[in-house]
This record gives sequence, structure tokens and C-alpha cells, in this order.
Amino acid sequence: MQPDFVQDLGHGIYAIDTAFQRDHFDAAYLIVENGRAAFVDTGTNHAVPRLLAALESLGLGVEAVDWVIPTHVHLDHAGGVGLLMESLPQARLLVHPRGARHLIDPKALYLGALAVYGEAEMQRSYGQLRPVPAERVSESSDGQVISLAGRELLLIDTPGHARHHHCIWDARSRGWFTGDTFGLSYREFDTAAGPWVLPTSTPVQFEPEALKASIARMMGYGPQQMFLTHYSRVGDVERLAASLAAQIDVMVALALPLKADLQRHEKLKDGLSAHYLGELRRHGCTLAPERQLELLGMDIELNAQGLAVWLDKLPA
Repeated sequence: MQPDFVQDLGHGIYAIDTAFQRDHFDAAYLIVENGRAAFVDTGTNHAVPRLLAALESLGLGVEAVDWVIPTHVHLDHAGGVGLLMESLPQARLLVHPRGARHLIDPKALYLGALAVYGEAEMQRSYGQLRPVPAERVSESSDGQVISLAGRELLLIDTPGHARHHHCIWDARSRGWFTGDTFGLSYREFDTAAGPWVLPTSTPVQFEPEALKASIARMMGYGPQQMFLTHYSRVGDVERLAASLAAQIDVMVALALPLKADLQRHEKLKDGLSAHYLGELRRHGCTLAPERQLELLGMDIELNAQGLAVWLDKLPA
């Protein structure tokens, strides 16, 4: 009997709701092949009991896990890596080379988040980050193929959201595990037209042209589905990819005139809010606008911050 926070997506792929922030917001994935397993993204420390329960519900022991693969080291994707690895005696951690040092010694990662969120919120949402012994860490390379009991998983470098981001291609399911590169798609916004998606420019490494290039590269594999961390599986990928590219251009056009504006942050938030409400209206979403903005509140704030960091890096 699978727990209600585990969703069977077929092809030996299971989405695990990590319960970060709210239900159906943050997913980790478990891939199972011939009795062996891999986790893609972990959520935070608070998600680890759910990840282990998902293993147990499938009749697998902790020694069955060969790989733990965070898509990048932002804490909603990798905050639980160290604690999870302590429970998985056979697993290796496979992380982007730009992120490996932050999981071996997470002090800088923790302090950076602490400066943003404060101690109380760090403990509530993330807990104390645990280091991973360097000898258990492998760094990915662009085009690398790993084996999970003979099932090949391909990793490619996908900058744009973060420079420490890779995505994982599973030919069996014709799907990508996308982290944040293929944006955010919350099930509350699904309509008869299908899922809705928005790009994420979370600070501090948003690069719009690199992000569009990463999405285009992923689409070159002819995917039939995408496994998003926020949240779960989506289809209709060609429409969503086109929407993401168009919205990235909208974000750039919104931000550029505000580079030196003293009210830049509030104007960015206002512009993003208006854009998302218009997008959702055209998509046929019937939720009240106030509810839409409530669900998107964190993303509006973080996207505005990320756009501001990107603006400040542009030449004068």
C-alpha cells in the first residue's frame, strides 16, 4: 500500500510530495529498475522520512539505492541530501560540479539562505544541513550516462536558472527530470487547456538567453513528458516550451526599463503579478485573482529578486 504522498507515474517512476511549504508544491522522484533505485531531488531535511517511507512501500530497503541526484543545490531541491545519504549505505551522490563543494561543506549554502530567511524560518523549513563525505560524491559532466540496473540516465548541463543545474533524461519514459529549468507548473492552475507554466528567475544566477537555450536543447530529444520539481509530471511539452520562451522575453522586457528605478522591486512584483493574472485568465483559470496571487506569492517575490540581481550584472 503506497502512502498518499506517493504517486505512481509509470515506467518505474514515483513522485513523492515532500510537503515543503504546501501540498503539491515540491516533488522528489524515485526511479526503480530491477530492484535498484535512484532519487532525483530530495526536498529538505523534513522530507527525508517520506522518501524512506516511499522506498519501504515499494518493498525496497535502503541498501537498494544506488544514486541520489539533486538537479541543483537550491535547498528546496537538495536541502535533505546530507541527511538522506546518512540512511543510504550504498548510494553515491551525483551533483553538478559547480554544486559539489556546497554539499560536501554546506556552511556557505546555509549562511546564504540564513541571510535571506532568518534563523526561525531556516529551522522551520529546512533544518540543519548535513555534509556529505567527499568520497561519496561524484561530479556530473555534460553528456554523462549513468546506469541504474542497466537503465541508462543521461545528464546534461542546463544553465539559465542556476549555473549549478543539470537535468536528467530517461529514454524509457521519454521524459526529463527538469528541476527548475522547465519552470513551475502547479496543479491548481490546470484547466481544460492543460497545465500552465511559468519560468523561475530565483536569485542569484538567472540568465535568460542561457535558460531559453537549455529548454531548446531539452526539446531536441523529443520529450513526451517533463518531471518538474514544482510540481510533478506535465505533458503537452511543446506548448509549454513555447510559453516559457515567450514569458522569459516578457520578463526581460519588463525588467530592462527598471534597471535604475528606485522603486524597482515593487514595480517588478507589480508587473509580474499583472502578467501572471493575464496569462491565467487566457488559460481559463477560474480561481479568484486573489487566490492566484496567493499561490504565486513566493514565486513573484523570488522572481523579482532574481531579475534585480540579473539587472545589476548587466553592463551600465
